[in-house]
Amino acid sequence: MDHLSAGFSRAAPGPAASRLQPGRPWPMGATVDGDGVNFAVFSAHASQMDLCLFDAEGRHEIERLPLPARSGDIWHGRLPGAGAGLVYGLRAHGPWRPDRGHRFNPNKLLLDPWAREIVTPPGGFDWRGPHFGADAEFPLQIDPRDNAAGAHKARVVADAYDWQGDRPPATPLVDSVLYEMHVRGLTRRLPGVPEAQRGTYAGLASDAAIAHLKRLGITAVSLLPVQQVLDEARLREHGLVNYWGYNTLGFFCPDPRYAGSAQPRDEFRDMVKRLHQAGLEVLLDVVYNHTPEGDERGATLSWRGLDNSCWYRLVDGRRQSYENWSGCGNALDIRHPRVLQLVMDSLRYWVQEMHVDGFRFDLAPVLGREDHGFDGNAAFFRALQQDPVLQGVKLIAEPWDLGPGGWQVGQFPRGWLEWNDRFRDTSRAFWLGGDCTRGELALRMAGSSDLFQARRRPPMESVNYVISHDGFTLADLVSYDMRHNEANLEGNRDGTGQNLSWNCGWEGPTGDPLVQARRRRLQRALLATLLLAQGTPMLAAGDELGHSQGGNNNPYCQDNEITWIDWSRADEKLIDYTAHVLELRRRLLPMGARWFTGLPDARGRQDLSWLRRIGEGMAAENWNDRMSRVLGAWIGVPGRGRDALLLMVNARDTDVDFVLPPGEWVAELDSSAADGRSSWRRGKATTFLLPSRSLVLLRDASPH
Repeated sequence: MDHLSAGFSRAAPGPAASRLQPGRPWPMGATVDGDGVNFAVFSAHASQMDLCLFDAEGRHEIERLPLPARSGDIWHGRLPGAGAGLVYGLRAHGPWRPDRGHRFNPNKLLLDPWAREIVTPPGGFDWRGPHFGADAEFPLQIDPRDNAAGAHKARVVADAYDWQGDRPPATPLVDSVLYEMHVRGLTRRLPGVPEAQRGTYAGLASDAAIAHLKRLGITAVSLLPVQQVLDEARLREHGLVNYWGYNTLGFFCPDPRYAGSAQPRDEFRDMVKRLHQAGLEVLLDVVYNHTPEGDERGATLSWRGLDNSCWYRLVDGRRQSYENWSGCGNALDIRHPRVLQLVMDSLRYWVQEMHVDGFRFDLAPVLGREDHGFDGNAAFFRALQQDPVLQGVKLIAEPWDLGPGGWQVGQFPRGWLEWNDRFRDTSRAFWLGGDCTRGELALRMAGSSDLFQARRRPPMESVNYVISHDGFTLADLVSYDMRHNEANLEGNRDGTGQNLSWNCGWEGPTGDPLVQARRRRLQRALLATLLLAQGTPMLAAGDELGHSQGGNNNPYCQDNEITWIDWSRADEKLIDYTAHVLELRRRLLPMGARWFTGLPDARGRQDLSWLRRIGEGMAAENWNDRMSRVLGAWIGVPGRGRDALLLMVNARDTDVDFVLPPGEWVAELDSSAADGRSSWRRGKATTFLLPSRSLVLLRDASPH
């Protein structure tokens, strides 16, 4: 076979250029069209767009064909005789004027932003190659070297997959429990998963992985990025990788490093189909705020070379520089219709072709930044609201970025869920001795009304969490006062220094039984606070079994035993405890799904009453007392058709007597017990001995 890809045929007569037809300006990217392939590429400022054809491995450029037609800002052409498997790249001609935002350099082969499959250079991408559009010593001058041999290319795809009647679980928010996890980290060391499938999409779809998720009571896995990623140059130089994956190269491509087979798309679909059969939704963490091209010193991989001034937010008055609201060197300009189209096309692709159930948007305020800052009515949000494909999926915002006014918790449109960092910080501070009041804890446990209710947002749109991928694990939160990120090779300067953690008297591992017992008790109290609060809970994978990262609170580059969950050391009692608390949530939903009114029912009792340990209601001075750590909540929840509940918390280091309201109280949860269970019944008691560092839930079993 010669150098031509198997997807390109020489059967048609004449040179390829003469066979390149005008084609259509849609859809974007490369589309198999009968006996040919149609190409459509966006560039508003290019003067010519070349289609470059390669051999099947992407090693040799065979032909270079100018796209013959332009409709508005779309360059297009159709290549008869071509089909799936064809490997191609792009070269864009135009002005080299970085001072005006233009960085066209036809010496650089460019990846199609709409690529469905990426051909990685043999041996991987080499950052030391000639992939930079500008001269290294003179950054305003063009680099004349050709980089095609080591550049990423696209392969034409013709998708066909039998979904066998797959349907989304469509779990209501009120029943949803999210489980944030990494595809490799969860199953890389999980017994029961075949060795070849560990750390893969197939591994997540294994009986062992699904059994664990169902045992807990999880309803949705929230996967760290699985769109194809490019490791940063600094990481490659140090023998590290971008493990978390927040550096997307292919917005339509399942990352092949998580595939145990040669067909990542089909393996991903098999995973989704099997998880759906188990009643589990699949949510993707997606990164549409920046690309791997970095700042003005970065490489020219795709977007920068195709039309830099349209794809990126450039600094007013200094258009050779980039706005850096992502912290990664650049920010995509979602205000531009074609950039917005890329995002929308990508989202629809993952829903329609891959059957995912929703998305968590990394640094989401970037997507809503208009000319004068973040706008909850921005074009991106309006596009989502009217899109018939995306209307029914779960949309979750990480509601902060690094730009001006970057913290936007509670400011996203109705229908969105948002990560609630106020819940995280308040829960940590209350239980671990930080600066916190009982009023702040009550506010967070009752849905964070200060953030959501005024905007007519339901409490379930608050995604409550204590731990996420970003920071300490739960076990490390109660084991370390300081970060220990030396393995990241950044001098332990990376990662936050504000963890609101407590090592319980000893930094790191210890054999002291008192310290160990204290740590276990605090983990159970924090888990109960999270899982019983009003809102949608998100559990970080491994927290239910005591997973530790050795105090590393920023292991984004650690694809190894630091991040892989060690199932051989799993705390089975903690797993059972977590499952028990989640069963209570499903059965009792203690804090309900609607905002509390504070109004009395027919018997004169409010739907929610906050209590001091002496059984009396809270006065203003009690709410703001920064010393007390004891609080109770009588929860009636009119109309739910179930018994009243009494939730009590004691973050002190001593037991306290809590005066009980009238009722035939029985214990449903006592977090001071290893399994969370208790046989306590009220009998004739007037008080309950509330254990130190514990959360207790009682149910009123009085006859109705």
